[in-house]
Amino acid sequence: MLENHDEFDGFAVNLFFDEDGDYLAHLVEMPNVSAFGPTPAEALAELKTAWKLMKECYQADGEPLPQKPSRKGYAGPVSVQVDEQLYRALADEAAKARMSLYALVTKKLTNSTAVAEECTHYEQKSA
Repeated sequence: MLENHDEFDGFAVNLFFDEDGDYLAHLVEMPNVSAFGPTPAEALAELKTAWKLMKECYQADGEPLPQKPSRKGYAGPVSVQVDEQLYRALADEAAKARMSLYALVTKKLTNSTAVAEECTHYEQKSA
C-alpha cells in the first residue's frame, strides 16, 4: 500500500496486478475512485486524474471533499465479544497492572497499531 499526501490528499493507494493483465490502482478508503493502466506508473497517473475529477464533482455539487479517515476525530466505546478464556486472561492482566480492563485493552490496541504503522512506514521506505 502506498500513501502520497501530495497527489492523493493523504488517502492510501492500493496498487496491484489484476487477472486481466493490467495494474489497478484505487484509493483504499474510497474504492470507487480507481484506474487501470498497463504499468504501475500509468495506473497511478490515471488514478491521479480520476481523483482530480472526483474532487471537481464534489466541488461542483457543493459537497465537502471527503477526508482521509485517520484525519477525523474518533473516540468512543468498542464492544468486542471474546471467549471466556481470553476474557479471564485479560481481566487477570488488568488486575495485576492495577488498571481497568478497558484501559488495558485500549493500551494493547494502541501499541499494536503503533507497531503496524512502523512496519508500514518501513515497507514504504524499503520499496
